[in-house]
Amino acid sequence: MFRALKVFNYRLWVTGALVSNIGTWMQRVAQDWLVLTVLTHNSGTAAGITTGLQFLPIVFLGPFAGLLGDRVNKRKLLLVTQTSMGFCALLLGILVVTGTVQLWHVYALAFLLGVASAFDAPSRQAFVSEVVSKEDVPNAVALNSASFNLARLAGPGVAGLVIAVVGTGPAFLINAASFAAVIFSLWRMRTSELFPAVKVPRSKGQIREGLVYIRQRPDLMMIMVLVFLVGTFGMNFQITNALMATTVFHLGPGEYGLLGSVMAIGTLAAALMAARRKNMRMMYIVGGALAFGVTVAIAAFMPTYTLYALALVPVGVASLTFMNACNTTVQLNTDAAMRGRVLAVYMVVLQGGTPIGAPLVGWIATEFGARWSLGMGAVVAILAGLAALLLMNRRNNVRLRDQFRGLRPSWKVLPTHRSGA
Repeated sequence: MFRALKVFNYRLWVTGALVSNIGTWMQRVAQDWLVLTVLTHNSGTAAGITTGLQFLPIVFLGPFAGLLGDRVNKRKLLLVTQTSMGFCALLLGILVVTGTVQLWHVYALAFLLGVASAFDAPSRQAFVSEVVSKEDVPNAVALNSASFNLARLAGPGVAGLVIAVVGTGPAFLINAASFAAVIFSLWRMRTSELFPAVKVPRSKGQIREGLVYIRQRPDLMMIMVLVFLVGTFGMNFQITNALMATTVFHLGPGEYGLLGSVMAIGTLAAALMAARRKNMRMMYIVGGALAFGVTVAIAAFMPTYTLYALALVPVGVASLTFMNACNTTVQLNTDAAMRGRVLAVYMVVLQGGTPIGAPLVGWIATEFGARWSLGMGAVVAILAGLAALLLMNRRNNVRLRDQFRGLRPSWKVLPTHRSGA
């Protein structure tokens, strides 16, 4: 389960990421709480706009960021992006602590954070394949998810306590300080023990070449569509949980933060289960999407805070199973020279839908209630999963029950276009 931790560089990387991710989760909770309860009166629309602005830059910059990751040293690029994101957190913390913060400040800094994150995300995802050998990539990706969700387990709860005791400002400052851990881990890596991908030389049409590569791969295309639909309309829990806590159950920041921690129990369990797998089947992707939709639908009907919190555990299991299967499949089934660009498109469809989904989810919650915003995400995920399952059956001429026996479909992969035009 923990074989990738035998690698010195990976131990450094995952430890630094854990500390930094705890700070990131603290900021997510603090940012939503700041917008919802300090700068507005429980405005789901404002919270959705904030989240949307944070993920908007990747829509436009993602393909360029992926190409940049294929061209340059990813470790050095990550040093720049991580430092930039830490500065954004520091500035927002100072504004809050000094009592000068306004809503437009949060909007602007969320956008700037999104710009840095747009260049960070593709290279950070692809960098895992350079830290460990190819046979350890599935385990390393799963342990990355475990680290992220261990941070998710601790971060929201700590943020809730910090906000309740001293306010949102210190939470942002703690996040700014946490970036030092991942920056230190990048500096201390043994570069001679890395597995760097061959840098792609500069030429015309390289972004288009990456898009053509994806279009010729039906397995990658299906993953991209599923990730877009589920991520855009279903995975907006930083908004829905905040609104469920405040408008449905009428509770405070501690209870809101606890919801994220409870959900992380499920995601952490799913990440550890994924770490035991040596290969990945498409059914983990499709089955994860279907399970996610069903569990979210159940959570939407929970009548009390306690039952809602408990319902988030299976939601966490399903969401992480789906996302980990998508990430690992994309990394392992993509040519090394294309990995940065393909992962950039993957991050675009995963996060780029948030500027559409987050304001929509926030508006639905404001106009019709938080439960309706959860229900919409559940319906979209179920319909998308069923469509993908039918497509797999038709393409592979496989009966439905055979899919659930673990049969691995053999997608036909067309020749890759390499004209460089």
